[in-house]
Amino acid sequence: MVEKNIRFVQGNEACVEGALYAGLNFFAGYPITPSTEIAELLSLRLPQKGGKFIQMEDEIASMCAIVGASLTGLKAMTATSGPGFSLKQEAIGYAVMAEIPCVIVNVQRGGPSTGLPTKVSQGDIMQARWGTHGDHAIVALTASNHQDVFKITVEAFNIAETFRTPVILLFDEVVGHMREKLVIPEPGEIPLVERLRTSVPEGTDYHPYLPREDGRLPMSDFGGVHRYNVTGLMHDMWGFPTDNPKVAYGLMRHLIDKIEGHVQDMTHAKEFFLDDAECIFISYGSAARSALHVVENRRARGERLGLLELQTLWPFPADYVRERCEHAKYIIVVEMNMGQVLQEVRKAVDDPEKVFLANSIDGTFITPTKIRNILRVIQGKGV
Repeated sequence: MVEKNIRFVQGNEACVEGALYAGLNFFAGYPITPSTEIAELLSLRLPQKGGKFIQMEDEIASMCAIVGASLTGLKAMTATSGPGFSLKQEAIGYAVMAEIPCVIVNVQRGGPSTGLPTKVSQGDIMQARWGTHGDHAIVALTASNHQDVFKITVEAFNIAETFRTPVILLFDEVVGHMREKLVIPEPGEIPLVERLRTSVPEGTDYHPYLPREDGRLPMSDFGGVHRYNVTGLMHDMWGFPTDNPKVAYGLMRHLIDKIEGHVQDMTHAKEFFLDDAECIFISYGSAARSALHVVENRRARGERLGLLELQTLWPFPADYVRERCEHAKYIIVVEMNMGQVLQEVRKAVDDPEKVFLANSIDGTFITPTKIRNILRVIQGKGV
């Protein structure tokens, strides 16, 4: 009998364990509440495994550092919270344009500006989607418990390497700081995606931005046997800047389609009692824990409630949400912001008038009691 590796950890530590399991070997960051434990733990753990840890002078420098490290062939990650995430946006856009795989963790706190540094929020959903300028596609994942934090962190690295893209992990302060059981999977238990390296031999013309038939872009470690150009400008298949409309159009379509065209492959969610649910909660992160408590409590009393817990926030799985909520009489989105996912759900479903919001915006955790009170008001309207 194999003895399981069981820990009692913070969510931030579960993220660290997931990243190390996925093969993380370079981290650059700058301390910021409530994500600092990720950097603190990796400053110890990463060198022990032969990786590199560096504390940079600020957030954009941290993002630029992992971009450079990834280009040289390393699996790279940074971690921050809302204000630091804002500062990283320019370099995140560069990673999108230059198609550089990396993982950015944002343990969300109250905002805007310095806001509520030690309090919980889920206010960075739209910043994750549109924070960097220009039309672009992005991947953002989340989780509500530590076992899922571990798994979704591994998945973030797998997606980054598969699609040559930055991937954002949107956790929140409650998930980051609460403690619960984590079982570390055995090596090989969760499949890992490794860097797809080019087979083009040294001295042969290498096209860094020429996709294979399956859409994947083989990479060559920068500074290795191939010389090639990397730029944030629109570029051709050699990586050189161009303003040719045909080339720019093709590149833009590629950058968007490689993400938006694989929504089903990237959609992760958990379903609870949806088959007969008349009222469906849609939630994510720590808020989903309270929503599930309400669902289980009310079902014990005979009410037909269900929960759809989203783990993929971007690209938003609109078709999946529409299908799973098709027969619901009403839908309640539970989140700790002014309704950022609410708007996406309303766009996804056939009848947006049946979608309501249960939220918290004051830095306090949204409790089952608050959700029940809002549910009572909606039910009182005879929806």
